[in-house]
Amino acid sequence: MTSPLTSPVPGVPEGRWTSRLWGTLLVLCAAMFLDALDVSMVGVALPSIGSDLGLSTSTLQWIVSGYILGYGGLLLLGGRAADLLGRRQVFLVALGVFALASLLGGLVDSGPLLIASRFIKGLSAAFTAPAGLSIITTTFPEGPLRNRALSIYTTCAATGFSMGLVLSGLLTEASWRLTMLLPAPIALIALFAGMRLLPRSEREREHNGYDVPGAVLGTLSMLLLVFTVVQAPEAGWTSARTLLSFLAVAVLLTAFVRVEQRSAGPLIRLGVLRSGNQVRAQLGAMAFFGSYVGFQFLATLYMQSLLGWSALHTALAFLPAGALVAVSSTKVGAIVDRFGTPRLIAAGFALMVAGYALFLRVDLDPVYAAVILPTMLLIGAACALVFPSLNIQATNGVADHEQGMVSGLLNTSVQVGGAIFLAVVTAVVTAGAPADPTPQGVLDSYRPGLAVVTAIAAAGLLITLPGLRTRRARGSVVVAGSTAEAAQPDRVPVGD
Repeated sequence: MTSPLTSPVPGVPEGRWTSRLWGTLLVLCAAMFLDALDVSMVGVALPSIGSDLGLSTSTLQWIVSGYILGYGGLLLLGGRAADLLGRRQVFLVALGVFALASLLGGLVDSGPLLIASRFIKGLSAAFTAPAGLSIITTTFPEGPLRNRALSIYTTCAATGFSMGLVLSGLLTEASWRLTMLLPAPIALIALFAGMRLLPRSEREREHNGYDVPGAVLGTLSMLLLVFTVVQAPEAGWTSARTLLSFLAVAVLLTAFVRVEQRSAGPLIRLGVLRSGNQVRAQLGAMAFFGSYVGFQFLATLYMQSLLGWSALHTALAFLPAGALVAVSSTKVGAIVDRFGTPRLIAAGFALMVAGYALFLRVDLDPVYAAVILPTMLLIGAACALVFPSLNIQATNGVADHEQGMVSGLLNTSVQVGGAIFLAVVTAVVTAGAPADPTPQGVLDSYRPGLAVVTAIAAAGLLITLPGLRTRRARGSVVVAGSTAEAAQPDRVPVGD
């Protein structure tokens, strides 16, 4: 796999990055940074938004859920669209829509319009995320160059998430509208830079038409699944509404699988899931993000509701985790080259389990350096190892024309995992809520939720363990429907 940007240049050592290559990666990182920034930044601003626009708590929820619904529901379609319509074209159009929706969100004076702008932003992110990831995997050849690029790219997501927490605390003090408007100029700068720097990509010429039934069924099933999970804690997990919604999801997914099996040009080629590495990457992504979102939800409630910390104080408490990820960005690629993705994913999940378990010690008068900081450092180290490795493992050995599809599938696993496990953690905490809400009683109701978070991370570790068996045979192997060269006998395959 060779790209014009990474082809050997006379007089330049092979493997050295050109300024244009760095510029391309910077544009893609900016989009990923904005996606993560937008998710975390809105949370702290919700009370101010509700007060200013006169919105109820249930309506405020949809400012967050609207983004998740658009993002998680359309990722499969976004990934395949990047393959069929051209990665560069899809990325740039979606980034432009993201900028306009950000501008709209900061100017509206209506709750429904604000929710609509958030849905549109999630929709556009559902196209930029898989398109951006597939541009990286088709621009950087598989191996050390791609591993380094992906480690930097995924680090920008963690950094954006952490920065969003801090920036939201600062900007909301002035106006909640600034939290909505901030992504707009950054997205526009990235858009203009991308028009000059991103490599032109051809549409997939030899495809068997557009899988319209699959696109409709896949999109509807993901939208309904995310909607049902988001609403389940409020409607009740055993309510007729929730059960009927899950039944409808099952029917839609069954129909989707049948259509994909018979389609000449499927939205998702189901054969990609015959690879054990691929399945472990997808399930690992669900456990990784699901456990972290659940932990952040409970830790934020603990710090603000029980300890009385301000939004900025809480954001700074999370900052060591994001800072650790940021400073390790240039080193993770080399570590992946040496040890392979399964070992790093397993090590990362082990650190997550330890970090979450340590947080179970919290009380109503914690010493930050002794109780909370160790958890944040362990989680930061885990994120630095797991997230890049999952992206590398999911995209290694996949043909160029299916990179968008696999990228969309991985991002779908991340978002759906986050939505499902956050809802489960919320339900567990709500079920254990004390009749007399004393501070100690509320803290005790959080502990089962933290135990569930720890169990989710432990499940991620168990999922990863079968992949630790390494193959050292020389030759070529079929991975996810494409042929990739196996590693030399003295080297562990990165994606094995």
